[in-house]
Amino acid sequence: MRLARYIALSGYCSRRQASRHIDAGDVSINGRIAQHVDHVKAGDVVQLTGQTLTLTTEFSYWLFNKPVGVDCNLRAHHSASLLHLLPPDAGRIYPVGRLDKDSHGLLLLTDDGELCQRLIHPDYYHPKTYHVRVVPVFDDAFITAMAAGVEIKEGLTRPCQVKRLAKDQFAITLTQGLNRQIRKMAQVLGYRVVDLQRVAILDLTLAYLLPGQWRQLDDSEMALVKRQLGY
Repeated sequence: MRLARYIALSGYCSRRQASRHIDAGDVSINGRIAQHVDHVKAGDVVQLTGQTLTLTTEFSYWLFNKPVGVDCNLRAHHSASLLHLLPPDAGRIYPVGRLDKDSHGLLLLTDDGELCQRLIHPDYYHPKTYHVRVVPVFDDAFITAMAAGVEIKEGLTRPCQVKRLAKDQFAITLTQGLNRQIRKMAQVLGYRVVDLQRVAILDLTLAYLLPGQWRQLDDSEMALVKRQLGY
């Protein structure tokens, strides 16, 4: 098994984060510093920052309604870190994708690195829906431009679904997750985002989850999510 996938399946972090740890020299196999090309075989001892990793088949999945002002990093020294709000019985979970500090809404957190990889990797085109309020008030041309794709620093964004909700608010469903993508798209078109809320990931929604509240996903919900993710 490829090393990054092994780390993700151990539940330590996502595959993308695992690659960063390998780059930093944090990972060893049988006492030597590991490389990206390494494969893990039966009997190999894989350690990350001194912690021995083992594969697990029991994962946990949580939804959180993130308030504005909470940072999605998991750094203990950061007073606004999401780490300080994790449920005490959740174990080592981490967010699947991010919401910036000024945004709020639905976060999925898990220790399942494979699910994380499938959900956040841009090749899979999995939908996430947001409600966005901007200034000034926009016209129909703005909706058309946002839906068609906007040229931002990272390139032309993918076509997406956009629907007006109010004179200054719209719903947008993306299948990619570039850093601060919606804010950058709106800015290019001459608008400023004043409120951004994620309301859905796949078929998972906020439902009655209040800001700051958590709930654990049940087996039937996760079975549906995994079918949608194709594994």
